[in-house]
Order: sequence, then C-alpha cells, then structure tokens
Amino acid sequence: MNNNNEMLKLLTSMHRNGFNLNTYTMGSVLKACCTNKDVRIMCGKMLHGYFVYGKQIHAQICKYNLQSDEFIGSAIIELYSLMGSTEDGLKCFRSTSTRDIVLWTSMIAGYVQNGKFESALSLFYELLACGGRPDEFTISNILSACADLAIARFGVQVHGHVVKSGFGNFRIVQNSQICMYAKCGNIDSANLTFREIENLDVVSWSVMIDSCAQHGCARDALNLFGLMKEHGIKPNQITFVGVLSACSYGGLVEEGLKYFESMKDYGVENSIEHYCCVVDLFDRAGRLAEAENFILTSGFENNPVLWRALLIACKVYGDTVIGNRAAMKVIELEPQESASYVLLHNIYADAAVEPLAASVRELMQQRGVKKEPGSSIMLQDRSESIYSINLISRLRLGVGHGKQYASLTILDFITSSSEPVVAGAGEGRPFLLILATGSTTRGEPRGCQK
Repeated sequence: MNNNNEMLKLLTSMHRNGFNLNTYTMGSVLKACCTNKDVRIMCGKMLHGYFVYGKQIHAQICKYNLQSDEFIGSAIIELYSLMGSTEDGLKCFRSTSTRDIVLWTSMIAGYVQNGKFESALSLFYELLACGGRPDEFTISNILSACADLAIARFGVQVHGHVVKSGFGNFRIVQNSQICMYAKCGNIDSANLTFREIENLDVVSWSVMIDSCAQHGCARDALNLFGLMKEHGIKPNQITFVGVLSACSYGGLVEEGLKYFESMKDYGVENSIEHYCCVVDLFDRAGRLAEAENFILTSGFENNPVLWRALLIACKVYGDTVIGNRAAMKVIELEPQESASYVLLHNIYADAAVEPLAASVRELMQQRGVKKEPGSSIMLQDRSESIYSINLISRLRLGVGHGKQYASLTILDFITSSSEPVVAGAGEGRPFLLILATGSTTRGEPRGCQK
C-alpha cells in the first residue's frame, strides 16, 4: 500500500514538472491499481480510494489521447472489471480502435469475474465472427463461463475448438476443462481430461479433488489427495477446500477435522472458505450446536456466510432455537438480505409456529425487504415448448416472448468449416438460453440451472 502511495506521489510530481506521461507510465500505474492485494481487499469492503485514482488516471489518458493503445485499454478494462463496472469497461473496449486478443480476453475475463456469463459468451462469438483467433487464456475464461452456467453442449463445442486449434495440451485450458465438465455433471469426462494432462500441477490436482467432492465421491477425492502428496505436490488453500468439502459430503466429520488441523503442517493459513467447510461439515452431520460454537471461536464470528450456512442447516433439521440465533446474527450483519428472513420464516412455518412466522413477514415489511423473484436458465431445442406457472398461455421458443422471458441466441460455430457460420448453416444448430422468471417449468428441458 505504501509503495502505491509513493508511486502516485511520483506520478503527480512527474506531471507537475512537465514530464510527458506516456503509455508505459500510465499502463504501469493502472496495473498497480489492479493487481495490488490491498486494493482487492479494499474493493471487497466497497472502499474505492484507488478506484478514484484510477478514474483520474483514465481522465489523464484521455487528455493525452492515449486511450487507443491496446496495453492501456486492457489495463483500464481490468480496473473497471475489478470494481464491478463492466459497462464502463465495455465502453473502453469499444472505443479502442485496434483490438488485439489481449484486449478481447480482458473484456471476456471481466464479464466472467462479475458473473455476466451470457455476455462473455456473446462477446466470444463476436470475436469468432470477426475472424479473431482466441488464445489459451480466452478459451480458459470461456470454459469457466460454460462451467458456471452448466452448459455442457456449448462447453463440448469449445472443447472441439480447443482440439482443432491446437490448445489441447495447454495446462490452463485442460484445468478449465476439468472444471467445466465436472460442473456440467460429467465427472467421467473431467477425469479423462485429468488423466490426459502430462505434467500435473497443484491446480490440476486441486480442481480434480474438488470435482470429485462436489459429485459426492469423497473417498476418490481423498485418494487423489494422497496421490498428490506422493507425487511431491504441495497442497494449497484451494486443495484443502476440496478435501474438506469431500469430508463434508461424505459425512467424515472426524477425518475432516484432522485435515483442517493439518493445514498448518503444510504452511497453509486457514481462511474463511476453510471455516465455512468445517461449519458445513458439522451441519451435514446434524451437529448444529458444535457448528455454532465453532463459529463463535473461529475469529470470523461477524462473517454472515458462516451464520447463513448454519441457518440453512437449521432449516433442514428444524432447529428453531439455534436457527433463531443464527438468523438474528445474519439479519444484524446484513439487514437488507432477504434470504435470511425467508429461511427463518420457513423454519417457523415448518414447525407450525405461525405467530413467529408472521412476525418475520411483518419485520420484512417494516424494513422494506423484498424477496427477489427466482430465475432459471433452461437449454431447449427451439421446437420444444416452455410452460411456467406464472404464465397462463403456452409459449413457444422463437415466438414473441413476454416480459417474463428474455432470450439469447448463441450460434454453433464448430462445424466442418473453419469460419463461424450463420444460423442453420452446416451441421450445427443454434440454441437458446431462456431466462425464465419463477419456478422451474414443466416438460423435459435439455439442461436447467436455477
């Protein structure tokens, strides 16, 4: 942090003394604002001091007409993406006359980091449509978008593009493939990709361990952890998140606690993610009192994530006493977060304590807290129909959608041709992502993620 302050003072001094501020100077300053660890912590607390500096630097860049430089452009996009302002990042992207693959990747990565996966996929298709050639970093980000959307079909197409383009042996791509297949429910393909990697690194092992854990294969995950240590790979924080998750899903409470205590033997510091896994470990075993005591002695007792995890477990086990304490703590920390109120209301409702359930609803009304409507993402052929309990009429894909539906068409691009194709051309077929308000619809969608 002190170094960054000195850097900014030096930049101000250069400007006052009449030195020309070139692309290298501005680019270095912007990168420092984006990559400093303390800046990222500040961002998490919504403290925008360095972001303000970054915007001032951006103004100077425009003043000196340096914004068309690709290096400057990618640094500005990264800055805005870091602060969650992808709209401003996109404006910078569009205003850059010469767009190299680094600039495209920066914008796609910004969308992925901010959870705007559909926008990332749309921009990726735009890159292909204009004849651009994505590199391994672009592909890795797009596979991450497919993983988070759980779109297996598009992920498989990207995998085909990877093989065709010669990126199949890039470890960063292979690691992303493992994650994509696992999150799409295809653990066998994830395992196959893992076994095809020639030089496994800590990321490869960690991703595969976590994938096995998420699929309930606890023993497989722990066996992989043992093999990882035999190969001389030192586990990191992400590795232990996967190991603790495996113990949680497998009901291995005592074993999980031993792994948690052993982290210091590897020089790995306990983080909030690890404490969350231990809380989940107790929760799934129904040991809610131990989970509550663990939170109170963890040093993270003012973190709402831990209390919310306990609250969810109280809903499952119908524990109104601990559930009330957990809910009150979460509501104290996040008074405008509707999920906590809804969980507490449901705990009382399931226990048939209607007066208390009604009091929770009344509290929400008094504080102006409203529950956001649920949404689903469904993958369907355009010939199939969609139903919703919120809609009386029957809607068909491709017909005018009402306010409760919005569609995004992503065209297949992996065909016999080396160039992107238009809808209906070649062997590929376009598909739709339907964002549906309310409950999951009837029928048999190809894929669905709430």
